[in-house]
Amino acid sequence: MSSPTATIDRERLATLIERERAAHRDANPESRRRFEAAQEALFAGVPMSWMAKWAGGFPLHQAEARGARITDVDGHEYVDFALGDTGAMAGHSPAPLVRAVAERIGGAGGVTTMLPTEDAAWAGVELRRRFGLPIWSFTLSATDANRFALRTCREITGRPQVLVFSWCYHGTVDETFVIDEGGVARSRPGNVGPMVDPATTTRVCEFGDLDAVERLLADEQVACVLTEPALTNIGIVLPPDGFLAGLRATTRATGTLLVIDETHTFSAGPGGCTAAWDLEPDLVTIGKSIGGGVPVGAYGMSRAVADAALAREQADYVDTGGVGGTLAGNALSLAAVRATLGEVLTDDAFVGMTTLAERFTAGVEDTLEAAGAPWSITRLGARAEYRFTAPAPRTGGESAAVSDEALDEYFHLFALNRGILMTPFHNMALMCPATSTADVDRHTEVFRAAVDELFAPRP
Repeated sequence: MSSPTATIDRERLATLIERERAAHRDANPESRRRFEAAQEALFAGVPMSWMAKWAGGFPLHQAEARGARITDVDGHEYVDFALGDTGAMAGHSPAPLVRAVAERIGGAGGVTTMLPTEDAAWAGVELRRRFGLPIWSFTLSATDANRFALRTCREITGRPQVLVFSWCYHGTVDETFVIDEGGVARSRPGNVGPMVDPATTTRVCEFGDLDAVERLLADEQVACVLTEPALTNIGIVLPPDGFLAGLRATTRATGTLLVIDETHTFSAGPGGCTAAWDLEPDLVTIGKSIGGGVPVGAYGMSRAVADAALAREQADYVDTGGVGGTLAGNALSLAAVRATLGEVLTDDAFVGMTTLAERFTAGVEDTLEAAGAPWSITRLGARAEYRFTAPAPRTGGESAAVSDEALDEYFHLFALNRGILMTPFHNMALMCPATSTADVDRHTEVFRAAVDELFAPRP
């Protein structure tokens, strides 16, 4: 890429944002009306507070979703690159999932019974094939999977602490809302009502800092390291060469368990980064996408971890010990997992999804080079994300420091007003089996137009 030369005229940016806000309001009167009416009954006017994050002052209201398309209540159709922030990585309502859910509800009957089904064992075998770990248990979310994994690690090691990386994201797990500020652990900004300061439960350093990991694990008081193989929710931050191998060596040397969270990095391939990069974790957690959007999560364990957990006679894994849940492992969720992994997010599907993400990335790179824009894009398998900085951030702290809410709003609204849906929390695009070359090229066209308008010379 050529040396960036373009600079941002902030006054022009503000004018463009106001134009796009007005266009959004004018084009979506019914979504706006429903959002305003919902204020009387729904917290923040939405069924789940994160849904208020969308740019433009109010979220669109969904009417229909199929494949890689969403239609809103005002009749606009969108190419969906958000895909429920990976929850719909399989695409919206793929036919095998629809059949499986219909059969479970209306055919075989029974959504949840506290009894196992054949689908559960099938799912465990398939996850073993993909991720290499032999023993699996199911939850309703990746948050639960991470929470239960941390409990299990503390139980079998007898150690009180965990280690995570600054600006990580592992769902709504109390111990993980912590950042590194100059070598000091701090509760992450915006953390709501923590029951204890997470700095009392958690050690933290920057992703990629192996020296810090070695120092923080040296006293052997850390039960486990919980990490994504690449950070994702603060923008994609890839690991430096040798870091994950060094992390594995250090955890083994100190008797610390290694938990790999593949919830978002599943985009790297059918076995996530664990398979793609030959990782050797003690536990793997995952959620969202393996059920095609039907609530589910899972965690896999090595035989040694599973045996150690079951050997702890005083640990109650079957009633009130803090691991489990009445709806976890229910028949509907596991039917959805079998359909999604068996027929939709197959090994072959990932080949096509990754090829499209490569095309998406190339389109953004070509646009940035042509404009001399000082930005970057990073790809992880079927997922890509651009950041308003170059080179791409190397740590969570670096990525957080270059956040630009004005640019985020401009690009999200510009795309939204032209039929492109990006993930509202950041500039992530995900491919699903239903995504097409034309969809990717449409994004390139819209993104190029947004960049050209932003950097156009003053008249």
